[in-house]
Amino acid sequence: MKLGYNEGTCMKASTVELDLVECEKNGYDYIELRIELLQDYLMRHSLDELKEFFDTHHLKPYSINSIENINFQTPETWSKLVAEDFAFQCEVAEAIGIPYIVVCPTVGPIMASKKENEIIADTVNMLSELAEIAKPYGVRIAFEPIADRHWSCSLRQACEIVAAVDRNTVGLSLDFFNLYMHDKCADIGYIRKIPREKLFLVHITDCEDLPLGILDQCNRMMPGDGCMPIAEIIDELKSIGYDGVVSVELFRPEYWEMEPAEVIQLAADKTRAFL
Repeated sequence: MKLGYNEGTCMKASTVELDLVECEKNGYDYIELRIELLQDYLMRHSLDELKEFFDTHHLKPYSINSIENINFQTPETWSKLVAEDFAFQCEVAEAIGIPYIVVCPTVGPIMASKKENEIIADTVNMLSELAEIAKPYGVRIAFEPIADRHWSCSLRQACEIVAAVDRNTVGLSLDFFNLYMHDKCADIGYIRKIPREKLFLVHITDCEDLPLGILDQCNRMMPGDGCMPIAEIIDELKSIGYDGVVSVELFRPEYWEMEPAEVIQLAADKTRAFL
């Protein structure tokens, strides 16, 4: 498996420039760029400069994070998301050779008012439309199910959605924390049902030992520092032949208060212990 770094891990304290240097220094194979940090970077640099870095270093770009809240949009908000946010990300991805854009479902009260079949149908339609837009750019979509107290998209639902879309350019981004948030990994065996070719990306994290009703994204921790069955999840991924990118993605405010160089090195060491 390849070691990846998601810029969300230090996004409140770092920059693309610093992340590139530190990830290269610590032997990461891939980096997932956060759109907010990328937009900040482009105020000082060009896409050609960013491409040159990747062309001349071991570190390579893997995804852009992310397109969010795709469900039950109004025509106006959907048009803005597609015309501004998604189109921009596709253009950047094509320019510097990023293969994937991570896409997430809507999380919020509106989802709790919808039936499962409505959510699945809407998500299939939205992903199909995004895939058609991304096609000329050669970009693939990694759909990431998100568990949340307002609405939980399970791994089963995500697999059904991706299967219904039925495009080789649409697959899954499997996040350990979101898998845990659904049912505390009671059914990690479902990973074996994921077709290997449909698993585009894996996010690794750990979390605090808290009840599901309290756990939130801010409770993510360094791999090995929490209660998550990380080794078991890795074994399930190996069982389907997954040998792709395993990317550290942490949204813990405590890490945003630390020096990015320290966090990036620690995340590399902690993750390698499992890979």
